[in-house]
Amino acid sequence: MVAANNLVLVSGPSRGGKSRWAESLLKDCPKVTYVATSAPRPNDPSWQARLELHKTRRPRCWNLLETTDQLPEELSRLGSDQALLIDALGGFVASCLELDPILWDNRCQALIQAIKTHAGQVVVVIEETGWGVVPATAIGGLFRDRLGALAQQLEQHSERSWLVVQGRALDLHALGVPI
Repeated sequence: MVAANNLVLVSGPSRGGKSRWAESLLKDCPKVTYVATSAPRPNDPSWQARLELHKTRRPRCWNLLETTDQLPEELSRLGSDQALLIDALGGFVASCLELDPILWDNRCQALIQAIKTHAGQVVVVIEETGWGVVPATAIGGLFRDRLGALAQQLEQHSERSWLVVQGRALDLHALGVPI
């Protein structure tokens, strides 16, 4: 596959530093839209604390876009004169779990197309799942499998890929071998 010259992937486990690393990759961009894909959880204090940490860390000049299942359409509406930071794909995947496999594949293709056609830099944060306990529910397994498959599809179009673990970023294109 031909890599888009504007896509950078950042993956890793929870609390590994992937959002901080992704933000640092765009720190010198004059215009950035931070795309948050998580569904609102106003009654979850720990989630709200995590969102506040992200908010205070981001430069004030960055725009914020909150979306879930409409991510491809929202990206297509954004101007190409800006960089995008999508943090993270787990919210998009979770919002589409009820879709049958064909409709899910269509959503993935729409997302990939929206990213590929965006002229500005695109940094996508992707949660890594499947390294630990096997999900006890079918929906948990579906989430894990869809997120992992989408990550591999996006990798085929990326200029760079980073794995962030324990606060350290590893350049997967420099260190890894495609399989």
